Amino acid sequence: MAEPDQPEEMPPPAIRLGPPHPYLKTHGGKVARLHRFDWAVLLLLVAAEVGLNLIEPFHRFVGEDMLTDLRYPLKSNTVPVWAVPIYAVIGPIIVFVGVYLKRRNVYDMHHAILGLLFSVLITGVLTDAIKDGVGRPRPNFFWRCFPDGVPKYDNITRGVLCDGVASVIKQGHKSFPSGHSSWSFAGLGFLSWYLAGKVKAFDRRGHVAKLCVVVLPLLLAAMVAVSRVDDYWHHWQDVFAGGILGLVVASFCYLQFFPPPSGEQGNEAIDIE
Repeated sequence: MAEPDQPEEMPPPAIRLGPPHPYLKTHGGKVARLHRFDWAVLLLLVAAEVGLNLIEPFHRFVGEDMLTDLRYPLKSNTVPVWAVPIYAVIGPIIVFVGVYLKRRNVYDMHHAILGLLFSVLITGVLTDAIKDGVGRPRPNFFWRCFPDGVPKYDNITRGVLCDGVASVIKQGHKSFPSGHSSWSFAGLGFLSWYLAGKVKAFDRRGHVAKLCVVVLPLLLAAMVAVSRVDDYWHHWQDVFAGGILGLVVASFCYLQFFPPPSGEQGNEAIDIE
């Protein structure tokens, strides 16, 4: 009589060797404590950014003969101010969280978010400090100064005597550098670095499609910068300087937390215990 088939024995579960996987639940508190001073510095940067926006910028002398290049129409923003932190900060954070859900590495997510916030806040503080110190008039300064279109000048210096709304005139002296441009390149530039590491864009295997992923955030930042000139809120030098400033700060901040994307460990966060 044939013996009944014996059930196949299931293989034992694989045993994971090495340190435990850095999940948010098990390692989140630890990594936050390790970087508590960094988060405190971020709060100081936020306070500095608020203070720089409250003070009055330097009012550079604007003479009658200088208004030729400052008579562009006063238009609304193609990219409103409230949209900048959405695409430059919240958007990249969504990408970081998505990568965490796939790889379950809390160090990577924490360092990416912390580096991004440092990038945009350091850039913001530098941008507004320079704005306040330089006081360059915007291309639409004439209509900010004279809303009725009737100019008034000092009889001796021939400098403008503005009669517009004080807050509108204040913003008119904050052209250089462009905040939209610097914030865009600080946030999206950091995201571009991050994506370059994750997709191993510089592995020299000829996958040009990877470069498209890396360049896409920079293209978005560039289009925002171009819109600032099209809206007559900035001179071209303003957006150029703002873009360079944001991208340089983003590069330094990324390399503080991640190795260069061209290296073998270019897609892993630097874990400092």
